[in-house]
Amino acid sequence: MPVVAIDLTRRQPYAGGQSFGDTGPYERLDGTITFAVDPTRPANAPITDLALAPRDEQGRVRFIADLCLLLPVDRARGNRRLLIELPNRGRKLLPRQLNRARPEPPSPAIPPGDGFLFRQGYAVGWIGWQWDVYRGDTLMGLEAPQALSDGRRVRGQTVVDIRPNAHQHTRLLANRVHRPYPAADLNEPGARLLVRDWEDGENREIPREQWRFARETPEGIVPDAGHIYLEPGFEPGKIYTVLYTTEGAPVVGAGLLAFREIASFLRYDPRSPLAGGVDYAYGFGISQTGRMIRHYIYLGLNQDEEGRVAYDGLLPHVAGARRGEFNHRFGQPSVQTEPSFGHLFPYADAELPDPYGDGSDGLLRRLHAQGHVPKIFYTNSAAEYWRGDAALLHIDPTGTRDLPDAPESRKYLFASTQHGPGTLPFNRSFPDEGDIGRHDFNVVDYTPLLRAALVNLDRWVSQGVEPPPSKHPRLDDGTAVPAAQALAGINGIPGIHFPDPARLPTIRKLDLGHEASRGIGHFPAEKGPVYPNYVSAVDADGNETGGIRPADVGVPLGTFTGWNPRAPETGAPEQILKMQGITHFFRPTRAERLALDDPRPSLEERYPSKEAYLARVREAAAALVAERYALEEDIERMVADAAERWDTAIQGQAIELE
Repeated sequence: MPVVAIDLTRRQPYAGGQSFGDTGPYERLDGTITFAVDPTRPANAPITDLALAPRDEQGRVRFIADLCLLLPVDRARGNRRLLIELPNRGRKLLPRQLNRARPEPPSPAIPPGDGFLFRQGYAVGWIGWQWDVYRGDTLMGLEAPQALSDGRRVRGQTVVDIRPNAHQHTRLLANRVHRPYPAADLNEPGARLLVRDWEDGENREIPREQWRFARETPEGIVPDAGHIYLEPGFEPGKIYTVLYTTEGAPVVGAGLLAFREIASFLRYDPRSPLAGGVDYAYGFGISQTGRMIRHYIYLGLNQDEEGRVAYDGLLPHVAGARRGEFNHRFGQPSVQTEPSFGHLFPYADAELPDPYGDGSDGLLRRLHAQGHVPKIFYTNSAAEYWRGDAALLHIDPTGTRDLPDAPESRKYLFASTQHGPGTLPFNRSFPDEGDIGRHDFNVVDYTPLLRAALVNLDRWVSQGVEPPPSKHPRLDDGTAVPAAQALAGINGIPGIHFPDPARLPTIRKLDLGHEASRGIGHFPAEKGPVYPNYVSAVDADGNETGGIRPADVGVPLGTFTGWNPRAPETGAPEQILKMQGITHFFRPTRAERLALDDPRPSLEERYPSKEAYLARVREAAAALVAERYALEEDIERMVADAAERWDTAIQGQAIELE
């Protein structure tokens, strides 16, 4: 087995010994796990630069990952299911997404929320996989092996994407706060800094004498291989690209192997703390890590070195149709916007011809060739459609026809939702990147739909129960439309600022150079034609008609979108934030909405009372349960959420009329 050591640093009762239904109390195990993989095995062949990493006495490549497990104290009372979440940029997000724990500042604690997973008896785990995370009590990461050439650290070109929301002179050479690829030569004459006004805008060169590898300190500007200093300053709303030579290439794809091998170890190894106690294993990833799971699928990595299946089911959530920088030289796993390996064809399960290439490919092609494909649910919010790619999951890349489901997968849009579950009180800022929206963020909480998705996935795998049909925008029924058409459908609503349709994000055919097939890119990528994109059509209230409508969208209190323009103070107000949506409540009274010339009927015109409104929400929730898109146990939660939103909506809201 590739697991050669487990070092537990902490073992303690979970949640103060709290008991969860029939499962009882849980325990928490924290530590590290050491893997040693054979680079000559076919199962590991897709990993870029693995063959260049140092080897131990047995010819294996070693790496160490952080590990966290939550296990029933009495293993026999569990449900014999394992759920592994890939930490998103080192963070455990599953408690919010599936256990409905309230958002909290990052901390080592794992809040139990309502205990949904634990009441069902799941063994839950997290495995560090990302080389550039600053590891600690809060963030989980991976100590990746280094690729070497003739015994030396590898040099080559890397690229960093910088998108400031405020005027700054110094920026870290990394996405968000991660370990950077250091500049190999602070005075490199061939290093470049480019700037453009929007995603598809033309790059302009910034003269080399205006910037340097340095940072601001109280003592002045000092040379620094991990930062860039721009004399005139980085302008908010612009998009900057730094191209330079770095030294040191971690084997980024080792994280993919860690994800596979932790499931294999916990299922099959007699040394596992779950030895003999796992019948089915599921992998879960959110956003960045959902894209990583798509990459894992595409590379056909779901069989371990012994040919055993790692995961029976996979749930990549809000990943859209893209992958990421998870398996190429100098990869930055947190990057999602710079045109790179994560933007490449294919996007759909089926093997299809690339209309702008000279071949065909499909996400499941390698898994089909191996003879085993896990069951897969692709769940998305409206935001992944508005960023330009999610429709390519289920619409042909020519943009002319809907694609049938693969026998092993289903696809669901949670209509009129944003990237993360919505919540009150209102918020307009996204702290991870300093993004600020022009409008209050979307408050629709899709977690009841996501919980049902996990239950349906498990029933499909373990009992052969066919899940509910895919539900997403379609060309054949008119629910999939161009973004400009969807915007036009709500353009008469006062108080909403609209993005420029010509500056919405897109996905283009990319040429990353002649070594791209080896995982080595040449940047900036050469851009080709745009792949078609569609979003959901909207109704008269501006709410989406394609996909599963949450109860508070089916019985709405306002207009809810998967897009939100950037706040003017952050620059580029004609462009959208990539993950956030809008809440724009209906006016409380008919008189107020007529005074504002709002075409949407007011709350008092729609619902005689709060009680009448909640009764309709209960009916909508029950209908979702009947269709198996929600769980009966969540009906009361959906009604309570709706009641909270009613109280906020009935107070009215400020309207911008300039």
